Amino acid sequence: MAYSPRILIITGHGVNCEAESRYMWEKAGANASFLHLHDLLDHPSSLHDFDGLMLIGGFSYGDHMGSGQVMSQRLRHHVRDDFLRFIDREKLILGVCNGFQVMVKLGLLPGLDGRYFDQRIALMPNDCGRFQNFWVELQFESESPCIFTRGIHSMSLPIRHGEGKIFTLEKETIEAIEMARCITCRYVDPVSRVPTMQFPYNPNGSLHAIAGLNDPSGRIFGLMPHPEAYVYPENHPKWDFQRRRGEAPKEGLGLALFRNAVEYLR
Repeated sequence: MAYSPRILIITGHGVNCEAESRYMWEKAGANASFLHLHDLLDHPSSLHDFDGLMLIGGFSYGDHMGSGQVMSQRLRHHVRDDFLRFIDREKLILGVCNGFQVMVKLGLLPGLDGRYFDQRIALMPNDCGRFQNFWVELQFESESPCIFTRGIHSMSLPIRHGEGKIFTLEKETIEAIEMARCITCRYVDPVSRVPTMQFPYNPNGSLHAIAGLNDPSGRIFGLMPHPEAYVYPENHPKWDFQRRRGEAPKEGLGLALFRNAVEYLR
């Protein structure tokens, strides 16, 4: 029997995508477990019982001080050393939506030069000024070393966020991110398939149309859209149209990211 990697999913304090996240990991062949944030803060070494970690979507601490801000600070001050050991052991970390916001504010992403706890970029409120909830088209960068996206060219996924704009005032930082191949995926125009800054195809105005980032190793990955929400073909808003044209996939396309991770860990 193939090994089932152990995945830790942190729960509590406003995050709310644990059920679908665990389902996706287990459907991909992993053994996923929940751990409340308080329990991790009290016992940071419990992190090392797992092969991978997922920071899920939702609204941690109600986003009262900015999306992911409070959770990132609590992790920084209580789990920093164990996070570094976890990364050094070549394990995987995935963050989605609020989890991605936490990772950016910690510095895990983009993680340039191994500086995993220096925040280099910001996630700002959407340019449109309000929360957005719809499906977007993504293009995955073929030169990215990201473990999760190997062999994936494009995908439709849902977004639901109010603060998803990747931003920095430092031109050198965004250039370094590009040079290190840390951009995993971008928002694209659904017709031209070209990365775009145009709303609503780019739902937040993110610089360089960035939808997701990886660290230079490819083992740490986060994105604003929700792959765990594309479990079945029927989840897609155009599923019936796809079915009638014979274009409906056999399974939700988001599952491919989790399968890649499980294959790597095995």
